Amino acid sequence: MEMSKSVSGNCNLLEKTKKCIEELGYWTWPDLLVALKHCQEMQQVATSSGILEKCLDSIVGRLAITGEASPCASTSSPDSSGLRLSCDTRSTESLKNSFSRANWWFEDLSVLSPNLVEMLVKSMVSRKYNQVIISRFLLYYQKSKFFTASSDEKRQVLEIVIDGLYTLDPSCISCKSLFGVLRVVLNLNISKSSRNKLECMIGSQMDQATLDNLLIPSPYGTSCLYDVNLVLRFLKAFLREGGWRLSPTRMKKVASLMDLYIAEVAPDPFLRFLKFLALVVALPDSARDCWDELYHAIDVYLEVHAGLSEEEKLKICCALNYEKLSSDACVHLSQNAKFPSKSSVEALFSQQLKLKNLLQGTKNSKSDMDSPCKLNETRAKAKKGEGSEQIVLYSGRLDISGDNENLRAHLQGMQWRVIELEKLCKKMQAQMAKLMKSKTPTTHSTARSLPRLCS
Repeated sequence: MEMSKSVSGNCNLLEKTKKCIEELGYWTWPDLLVALKHCQEMQQVATSSGILEKCLDSIVGRLAITGEASPCASTSSPDSSGLRLSCDTRSTESLKNSFSRANWWFEDLSVLSPNLVEMLVKSMVSRKYNQVIISRFLLYYQKSKFFTASSDEKRQVLEIVIDGLYTLDPSCISCKSLFGVLRVVLNLNISKSSRNKLECMIGSQMDQATLDNLLIPSPYGTSCLYDVNLVLRFLKAFLREGGWRLSPTRMKKVASLMDLYIAEVAPDPFLRFLKFLALVVALPDSARDCWDELYHAIDVYLEVHAGLSEEEKLKICCALNYEKLSSDACVHLSQNAKFPSKSSVEALFSQQLKLKNLLQGTKNSKSDMDSPCKLNETRAKAKKGEGSEQIVLYSGRLDISGDNENLRAHLQGMQWRVIELEKLCKKMQAQMAKLMKSKTPTTHSTARSLPRLCS
């Protein structure tokens, strides 16, 4: 193939080879493989002469035409397919067993070098070959090469596989497969570019991951149990790469997953304050409908890391959305000596505001529903009912600067008022629902008078 005109005059092997290559469409599949292997052995000359490119195009074209069928269909003819797909008996018999499989060619092409596989994948993508099959071939190629490859060869194979997967549509690669590649990557020092690509691919499918996927041991030489930095990079990629595809459903899935992950890493005594805080604030507030799980994880972290300063505790607690804490969580927080007193006050005040808004909404709904005459009748019946029960939630000001124990005792005195008021709200809502259904002057009412809230 290195014999040019300047070397051998008119009769040279390169010209004859080029002429022969023009008839690639009539070659059998085994002949194409042999030609491709020869090109691999003399890649520089085969590339410069264009022979390698034509061989790869012919391979991809053959795969595209055969599709789900064997590349050696005996019924093919030049008139029907444009290709004469004749094969020897041995090749035909070996491929008949794979007739209905789309991966019949994986083993044949797994002998190619990483550079040729890279060129093959690019050719497949340009010709719009099935990207799901391409991704499966790349994963198969990586596994088959690892049996006999050295560390350097494994590194090169992994980089080619990752770069190839990165060019495909994300929906064509399962999240489980990507984490499988990651487990292998952790033991090899691949290029930073390939590592970033893999992390971006995983991050874009973060909503498909599981807790076991994320529990990756920390790198050698670090004291933490798990690699928190890696998970933070996944989250960053999820928020960045997701773009318009970040639906509320996907966001909430990731938030639920992160709540589980934070609860798992919180007991780690070596997890630094800044890393834990980064996990807590990584997702936007709208990602969670309820913050109870995150509160319990913070509770565990504060218990294990009792040496945190008051300022550090406040920074963590400020990340909580108290309005999205349940009543039980708020009551637990107010009695929790591990949390700053300011957090206890804020939790109860947010519950008080929530109940006040709920009562106001119930009152407005009732006013809109009833006519003036009907409203007066309902009020009269309420006065003759079970009595005018009044609950004063809070009518004074708290002196937060006082002793913490006295403050906690005062807060605990407020808790029963909050709980009673919630029960009363539920009863009133049920009564309002009955009124809306009946809409008759004779409707029986057991409504109680509205509680007086703090000003």
